[in-house]
Amino acid sequence: MTSTPVESLRVSRTVHPPFAAELVHTLSVHSQYVLHGNIRDDYVVADDLSDGRRVYRAVSLEDMLWEPLQRAGYKSLLRYDPVAGFRVVHSAGSVDMNTLLARNTRRLPGRSDDSDTDEVARVLESFSRGWVGERPGPPQKDPRYEDYQQPLHAALIVDYASRIPTQVNQLSDEERTFFLRCLKIAEEAQPFVRAKSGRALFNPVIWLADGERDLPAWLLTSGVRVRSIGVPTPDLGQRRRMAALLAQQAGVPGAQQSGVPGTARLDVGPLVNRDVREEPTDEDVERFARAASGLTLRAMRESMRLARASKITFDRMEQAVRIYELGVSRNPWTGGAVADSIRDGQAYISGRVQGQEKAVTQTLDVLKRAALGLSGAQASSPAVHRPRGVLFFAGPTGTGKTELAKAVATTLFGSEDACLRFDMSEFSAPHSADRLVGAPPGYVGYEAGGELTRAVREDPFRVVLFDEIDKADKGVLDKFLQVLEDGRLTDGQGVTTYFSECVLIFTSNLGVHGPSGEDGRPLASFSGEEKIPETPVERADFEQRILGNVRHHFEHTLKRPELLNRLGGNIVVFQYIDAPTARNIFTGQLGNIVDHMERQSGLRLRVLPEAEEVLAALCTADLRNGGRGIGMKLETHLINPLAREVFDLGTLEPGSVVTVSRVTPLPDGGVDLTVEASGGGTVPMQKAAPW
Repeated sequence: MTSTPVESLRVSRTVHPPFAAELVHTLSVHSQYVLHGNIRDDYVVADDLSDGRRVYRAVSLEDMLWEPLQRAGYKSLLRYDPVAGFRVVHSAGSVDMNTLLARNTRRLPGRSDDSDTDEVARVLESFSRGWVGERPGPPQKDPRYEDYQQPLHAALIVDYASRIPTQVNQLSDEERTFFLRCLKIAEEAQPFVRAKSGRALFNPVIWLADGERDLPAWLLTSGVRVRSIGVPTPDLGQRRRMAALLAQQAGVPGAQQSGVPGTARLDVGPLVNRDVREEPTDEDVERFARAASGLTLRAMRESMRLARASKITFDRMEQAVRIYELGVSRNPWTGGAVADSIRDGQAYISGRVQGQEKAVTQTLDVLKRAALGLSGAQASSPAVHRPRGVLFFAGPTGTGKTELAKAVATTLFGSEDACLRFDMSEFSAPHSADRLVGAPPGYVGYEAGGELTRAVREDPFRVVLFDEIDKADKGVLDKFLQVLEDGRLTDGQGVTTYFSECVLIFTSNLGVHGPSGEDGRPLASFSGEEKIPETPVERADFEQRILGNVRHHFEHTLKRPELLNRLGGNIVVFQYIDAPTARNIFTGQLGNIVDHMERQSGLRLRVLPEAEEVLAALCTADLRNGGRGIGMKLETHLINPLAREVFDLGTLEPGSVVTVSRVTPLPDGGVDLTVEASGGGTVPMQKAAPW
């Protein structure tokens, strides 16, 4: 069996993207189009060959539009942008389009003050008429005269159309007049009959805009001759085809021409590492296509350019994509750096967050899974952009939830500064989500961008802590759904932020006071005298009660069960601290007071054992507020009266010893302290108020 020679193959049919087919098929009814969305990309088209094969190629927007336009009988494709003006992109006829454009854009006698928009409008008017009666040609008696009176079939692309109006909602008089003329041109345009097909088609003006709302709304809605067409971002199938095209150039010094009709070269830059021979597999192509989720096809090509310049082989294109997205080449998650930090930091985390052994173990499990790249590994196609880890800390106040988040940041990235904290009680108002992702165009705060998106772009390797998430507005929670599912957010300025290298931590005391109602308040509060769980059975029952109440809140109060599903089994329940843990926390906080006093004022504080025991009993009597409650009691029973007495003593020399020798509880909840200062006698202090 002999194969068909390459030279004898021809393209029997070309399949273009749906948006291009929509434009070409409606040229008989629309004279202007607004293409918006993904307009600066590469586009994959399919060529059916005469031997039955289908091959794919990637082309620019101008080339992709020109092919079907030329087959429909158009002779020229023109382009205009506010900087370069008019130029001819493609021309298939003998007409000198550059001469016609030069005549149209020439300043008219006596009108040297014409604005740029007047000039553009004049060209559009001549263009829509096919330059009938405007072409320089032979005299009327010449046999060729009639040929020169026929309309010219052309299409015009107006690029960077979004930049023509200064503010689309506040047009200047000149801008309003210009767009009104464009609308009038669209309505008055007439189609021209094509000799071969007999179809009557308009000379289309194709506006390229970033967004549909970048041009005046009335331009699109005031008539039927202007059509809006969205250009979507590539789906997985298109990314697969682009990845396959790029795989053909893996390890190839330059962009090759295959010799198959319809194929085109892709510019992916020079090959730096010429010593490695690459043979990409279908699996490599699939991984690349999935890693490029959310990217344009042009961004995929640029990712390969980056890979070739960085000596990254095709089987590691996911790494090149991450570098392209995040702009960083050194990733602490790869190479074992984070794994080593977790091994070294396990004891540090356990020591910093006391009395929460199970919560710490669950958290470390999630971090270890993230370090090994196993997050979401159970899915048939794991989402590469999802955050490295997601945790939801639920439990009573003061039990170490925020402290554990800071400890995680220190362990993973070496500093507490890597913990980006948002107090979600500040985001309880409607539209407060704009603070996180930035206000939309035309609103206050648009130029500033979003607090969350801006911070993560500046440093993508972070622990992002959303404290007291239950207090946030429901609109804010919808943003989190997008982050948990897609791992990215697009701010009000259209800039995409990736969260693929972040660990997200949500904290809440949901469920501690029972299930919540429609307004978010507990349906039935627990008694303040309820016994704190102490035995293993009681603690296990408390954990299940918390989990059940959290589920009730998401499903019935927020009516966001899908958000709960994204959290999965990453809900970590914190228990009330027990008495030994409370005593350890008290001792640590008392030591902090001693160190701080010596560091700030040079005074050495001593609390005698008998006084320390009384203070400990007072500060750890009620464990419902956890470590934070112990700190508040220490402030009431020690710091405030001590500060008052030391202040009243006057100036003490640095190195002086201040000794608390006795703490006497009073019936009203206050205390009497006995303080001895070095060089002085025993000074009875005033009674401390219980608040």
